[in-house]
Amino acid sequence: MAVAANQDRRVRRTCRILHEALISLVLEKGYERITVQDILDRADVGRSTFYAHFRDKEALLVAGFDTMRDELRRDLDAMRPGVQPADPTSPAAAVFGHAYRNRRVYRAMCGKRGGNVVRRHLHGVIGGMLREHLRPHLAAAGSDLPVDVVAEFCTAAMLGLLVWWVDQDFPHGPAELASMYRRLAAPGVLAALGHGS
Repeated sequence: MAVAANQDRRVRRTCRILHEALISLVLEKGYERITVQDILDRADVGRSTFYAHFRDKEALLVAGFDTMRDELRRDLDAMRPGVQPADPTSPAAAVFGHAYRNRRVYRAMCGKRGGNVVRRHLHGVIGGMLREHLRPHLAAAGSDLPVDVVAEFCTAAMLGLLVWWVDQDFPHGPAELASMYRRLAAPGVLAALGHGS
């Protein structure tokens, strides 16, 4: 049992070191210019160790997004009040709060150095979370708008604002940015729920 725990700890440590190396390199060179060898050199990890865990640099990137998705879900779940229905725009507060707490990572993912592959994966994380969050709201309201359309509208707006925020070096606090997003996006979401004209 202790051997398995030590192996798990080593695997987590190796994955963390590789992910940190990837983030540092994205900030320095941009995602597109990084090679697996660059990551190995920065992390001081052997090629066979890397390939025991990841097939390529995109698989390493995706693993980081899996961690991010889990953290965002926990943040969103913690924001939901027990008896009150959740605010359909509340994922913005979770995303912006997470981004602010992890500014270095988001500079690498959303900033100018991240590239299209990184943004595509981030879009997938945010879009999936929003679809999951909005589905019960739309169903309860009997909305005739498909959840995918409403989620895509909200995802594009949130991701656009997030990228702008990162590129401007976080000029507003996360709560303030979430409030601005809510003011801009809520009319569309409320209309989808049948509460607007």
